[in-house]
Amino acid sequence: MSRVGANPITLPKGVELKIDGSQVSVKGPKGELSWAFQSEITFRQEDDQIIVTRPSDQARHKAMHGLSRTLLANMVTGVTEGFSKTLEMHGVGYRAQMQGKDLEVSVGFSHTVKVSAPEGIEFEVDGTSKIIIKGVNKQAVGQAAANVRKIRPPEPYKGKGIRYEGEYVRRKAGKAGKAME
Repeated sequence: MSRVGANPITLPKGVELKIDGSQVSVKGPKGELSWAFQSEITFRQEDDQIIVTRPSDQARHKAMHGLSRTLLANMVTGVTEGFSKTLEMHGVGYRAQMQGKDLEVSVGFSHTVKVSAPEGIEFEVDGTSKIIIKGVNKQAVGQAAANVRKIRPPEPYKGKGIRYEGEYVRRKAGKAGKAME
């Protein structure tokens, strides 16, 4: 058995699950998510738990078993608690501010960069150098964070740029210079 796929998913109070063949919808206090899973993987609900099963022990079915269980668990977590990613800005004059629902970032270009929030994603600015990205869909939150980071990724010489909270940027030595004789 798959170690991940064998674990049942517990449904918290206030979460509704609807299984329609391979289409699964989850509705909770923070929102609603739905996903079309592989048709071979089956889901069944027993009381407040969801059990994910696979048809055989083929490598493909084993992989889909664990993946499907994790995706469904992330959907349940998303509609109850939500997901968030925090980005930090390092550099002189680097700052972020909210412009309505959009994010406006100043990172050393001659102009500010405006980032529109995708559907289901919410931006927050903590101080002037921390950006918090929130949403119910884990994949969408991660993609939005990657898109913001892509504006000015951290560079290895001075460490300036936008990076994930806790991300380590490996620094390089600059030019060594010519030795004096």
